Amino acid sequence: DCHWIKIRTNNPLERIMREIRRRTRVVGAFPDGQSCLNLAAARLRHIAGTQWSTRKYMNMAPLHAAKNEAFGAVVA
Repeated sequence: DCHWIKIRTNNPLERIMREIRRRTRVVGAFPDGQSCLNLAAARLRHIAGTQWSTRKYMNMAPLHAAKNEAFGAVVA
């Protein structure tokens, strides 16, 4: 049951959105929508290419073990 707390909140996604929002607020007014999209896409590429994307939010092994136990009990 401890995994439900982490599943309901999506802190990693919220952190990425806060980072993009922070970067776009610095600019203020964009000349067009494409330049805003370029800035957001560049930030996402940076996140995907650095250690941000390699961090593990949650260890899934206990969740998989519980699922396998429940599935084994249903079959047996």
